[in-house]
Amino acid sequence: MSNQLPEVRLFQPLLGDEELAAVKAAFDRSWVGLGGEVSAFEKEFEDYFGAAAALGVNSGTAALQLAVEAFGFPEGKKVLVNDLTFVASATCILINRLVPVLVDCDPVTLGMDLDDAARKVDSDTVAMVVVHYGGHPAPMDRVMEFARRHDLKVIEDCAHCIGGDYQGRKLGTWGDVGCFSFEEKKGMTTGDGGMMVSADRELIERMRPHRWVGIDKDTWRRRDSYTDTGDLDTKHWHYEVAVLGYKYNMNDLAASIGRVQLRKLAAMNETKRRAIQRYLGHLRACPDMVPLLPYEADRGAYWLFGVRVADRDGVIRHLKQRRISTGVHYMPLHAHPLFERYNAAVPNSAAIWPTVLTLPLHARLTDAEVDRVGCALVDRNA
Repeated sequence: MSNQLPEVRLFQPLLGDEELAAVKAAFDRSWVGLGGEVSAFEKEFEDYFGAAAALGVNSGTAALQLAVEAFGFPEGKKVLVNDLTFVASATCILINRLVPVLVDCDPVTLGMDLDDAARKVDSDTVAMVVVHYGGHPAPMDRVMEFARRHDLKVIEDCAHCIGGDYQGRKLGTWGDVGCFSFEEKKGMTTGDGGMMVSADRELIERMRPHRWVGIDKDTWRRRDSYTDTGDLDTKHWHYEVAVLGYKYNMNDLAASIGRVQLRKLAAMNETKRRAIQRYLGHLRACPDMVPLLPYEADRGAYWLFGVRVADRDGVIRHLKQRRISTGVHYMPLHAHPLFERYNAAVPNSAAIWPTVLTLPLHARLTDAEVDRVGCALVDRNA
């Protein structure tokens, strides 16, 4: 009988006619690569965050890599990073020939434990990648004080928290660079995509050619001079490559979707907050599980909702039989073979992650679906 039930999806983007119209407009302009839509999206992102500059790229992973690269750290220097995070938070360190230092999670917020960071920082440490895990804000006042004391650059990994703030200030604007993901499952989407923001315009402009194979001026910026009869300079095609760059640019199709999604962001976050409040009500009848995070359900921009439960596999099977999707976010860095050589003492992360279970949360989730998940959890304890 349960097989006849519709699936409750773990994540699902909220896309509609407005996004389709925006994509069609890009089609009608016959310019779908790096162009004016990307520039407009960057400007709107700057304005939303009150940042000096923004740079659109093809993924949050690319944003993190370029953010670390922007500082030109000497090879072999160390960067602090959350152990309980997606691998992209740390592969950006490895790609830049730096050493990731895995920092334990705070047992309550699951963000970076600054006491453990203090034990692991040394004279070779140059930066920290701070993840706002699940959308719950890291204590950025304490993070920035810690960074100033140890002369560290701060890169905020904002893949989970777009639209969120801490002490009234947007997440992504506390550190030296904020990096965002627009992958399909994130708080807003462009299908795939990412963005860097900073109060340091020169830093962003310095990285602009790096996202476009090192070219010092992109095709869109050269386009208007192709047939300009007032300028008969035949060198409109000319460009130079002075830096080693990557094919990391965003395109106009993605940016056209992103501009619409940014306008919807506040409403999408509000929908998820209501779902979280509803979930928390159900969990009061589940004595064997607790909320994953100290959710502030009246505010915030949470990407995921989850629980901590000892019998995680049993709950997964129970929900799967009822066509309810689940996930685990995340298997921590220390558990991946890639990071085995960087292993460090992370007792909180090691103890907590086997209990972590992600439940459905997205802007299309209905009250009925939340209740279906919640009742399934309660029934398990009946």
